[in-house]
Amino acid sequence: MTADSILDDRTSSDFDDDFEPFDLEGAPELEPERYLDRELSWLAFNQRVLELAEDPRVPVLERANFLAIFASNLDEFFMVRVAGLKRRIMTGLAVPSNVGRSPLDVLSDISAKAHELQERHAAAYQQLVKPTLAESGIRVITWAELGDVEREHLRDYFSKQIFPVLMPLAVDPAHPFPYISGLSLNLSVRVRNSRTGRQEFARVKVPQMLPRFVRVDPSESIEDAGYITLEDLIANHLGDLFPGMEIVEHHVFRVTRNEDVEIEEDETENLIKALEKELLRRRFGPPIRLEITDDMDDVTLGLLVRELDVTEQEVFRLPAPLDLGGLFDLSRLDRPELHYPTHVPTTALQLQPSDSNLRADVFTAISRQDVLLHHPYESFATSVQAFLEQAAADPDVLAIKQTLYRTSGDSPIVEALIDAAESGKQVLALVEIKARFDEQANISWARKLEKAGVHVVYGLVGLKTHCKLALVIRQEKGGLRHYSHIGTGNYNPKTSRIYEDLGLLTADDQVGKDLTRLFNELSGYAIEKKFKRLLVAPLHLRKGLLKLIAGEIRNAEAGRPSGIRIKVNSIVDEAIIDALYRASNAGVPVEVWVRGICSLRPGIPGLSEHITVRSILGRYLEHSRIFSFVNDGDPQVFIGSADMMHRNLDRRVEALVRLTDQNHLTEIDSLFDLAMAETTSSWWLDGSGEWVRHATDESGHPLDDMQNRLMQQIGQRTRSGQRPRSGSRR
Repeated sequence: MTADSILDDRTSSDFDDDFEPFDLEGAPELEPERYLDRELSWLAFNQRVLELAEDPRVPVLERANFLAIFASNLDEFFMVRVAGLKRRIMTGLAVPSNVGRSPLDVLSDISAKAHELQERHAAAYQQLVKPTLAESGIRVITWAELGDVEREHLRDYFSKQIFPVLMPLAVDPAHPFPYISGLSLNLSVRVRNSRTGRQEFARVKVPQMLPRFVRVDPSESIEDAGYITLEDLIANHLGDLFPGMEIVEHHVFRVTRNEDVEIEEDETENLIKALEKELLRRRFGPPIRLEITDDMDDVTLGLLVRELDVTEQEVFRLPAPLDLGGLFDLSRLDRPELHYPTHVPTTALQLQPSDSNLRADVFTAISRQDVLLHHPYESFATSVQAFLEQAAADPDVLAIKQTLYRTSGDSPIVEALIDAAESGKQVLALVEIKARFDEQANISWARKLEKAGVHVVYGLVGLKTHCKLALVIRQEKGGLRHYSHIGTGNYNPKTSRIYEDLGLLTADDQVGKDLTRLFNELSGYAIEKKFKRLLVAPLHLRKGLLKLIAGEIRNAEAGRPSGIRIKVNSIVDEAIIDALYRASNAGVPVEVWVRGICSLRPGIPGLSEHITVRSILGRYLEHSRIFSFVNDGDPQVFIGSADMMHRNLDRRVEALVRLTDQNHLTEIDSLFDLAMAETTSSWWLDGSGEWVRHATDESGHPLDDMQNRLMQQIGQRTRSGQRPRSGSRR
């Protein structure tokens, strides 16, 4: 038997669907309360984002950005998770949570924590970030604080730039209460008719296309400038909108609606048309949160609660300004000294041309050896983008096949696929138009691709295609050769600058054959069982991982080297968590590095004392997924698109690829060593669900920022190909 056939036999038999990884008969029962609530765990993640905004060591405009990220995250949480929970309660379809709590109790838990966090968020802005912005020459001020000259300038600006756009809507017997669109900022206005003395209600929508923070005096230096919120400026010119009326009260409010998209798929309907219809409906979902300024009077609040049909639990009373997502505008100010230092990604060593005046030949580089990419430290533009652009222009390339989940509207990736199709190549784009909140953009560029002659397919009915795959078929002397890219992140040049992701470029024939089959199955009707170097959901990714975990348990019980290291965005899947508990009970050291939700409870005697959980948040969004198994000294390491969530393992097409290059295995090990080190700044999870930040040592000195360290190390790599080590191997 050849070495190749041994390898093929080992990998092809690893993931049989009839595999039963654990003999549970006679195994000790795991304790019933062994999971953390997934919704509260998500809120704990957003609290970690808030803690970055509260940190005085973070540059102040980045702190403003983290406040905006917190607000945007929470909006999406309400629109999707809370809305979904409420919908299931109303339809009677709700089931107990992953910790056995009733849906109504979970909703109550969420409400209590969300109120606490929103109040803390507002306080972080008012007491911490706003004063620090002012010290740095970015003064957010109110109309009451303005002088006469400033007011005169703003009156002129209002009449020319804002007044023509506004649409005051009265509420009276002839004008029913207006529809309040989700996430819009609004002024509730009570006016008194001076002739009749009668009070009326009106609503003024704050235009979303105008700047949220208006420069008080554009002639001021950007180093010392005042800003007023748009709603404050409008509120102080309501007399122009309601001439002859007395303004009695005015307050700001904001509504969040159910905006989760539900699509009934069947094999005959046009998915794009169904989705467009659903996107229209999304704007009119029922309200699930009402945010009001804390000065709102009871009469106005009573009217809003009655007309919007919200409960007291759904009302959030907060200090102005509402919607701190508007701080994204301020955070983009051109004040380099108030941002993180500029970081320019480096080109991966293997892809650097031998002569700086030449363009690298990506195919030649990949054919020499596999290339493991680490974005954003290594450039997406000079690696993945260059790979696809060279493929589009290369006359020897016959076909390009690619999955697209989220990409930017002006994406060079989309342009490369169009160029390839127009030059006569076979091009397949497997587009996932159901990527949440990117649906409209995906529909538009999917149509653009179709017009150029790209074969656009929308995946399998009932499954989202979330895997990140590209395959290039090239005519070479020996016949056809496959060049593949398998990644953890989207083919999006913009987010690749702020998302941390891994990707493998390889000319390995087995990976190419695996991808060829997978693409054929995705554009056809079904996914088959087995691949050689891939683990593919929904059929066998979970079972493949469970078998690898079971192997570590056997090794530990036999006294052989064992260990599991997992990096994911979220881990909720009970089968995976239970397997990790059993591994811990067998003495397997388990390290979990998670950005978001973690339902696993570490460090509990008799359950998880050998499990450690860490979280790292910072300048870049940690997005890569890694699954590493010691395997008695023959490491099995996978990277790919899948998180340990039911949706990823059961309702999505996901793909993991096994790394085989020893340098890549060492690099992944070193990455974990750095992340899990006690000298690295991170959050530690305890068994009760509490995340504790470890950012300074006993002397109060800052611990290592892992992302800064990686920036330095990867930037210093030399042409010899030596990758600086970030820690010792276990």
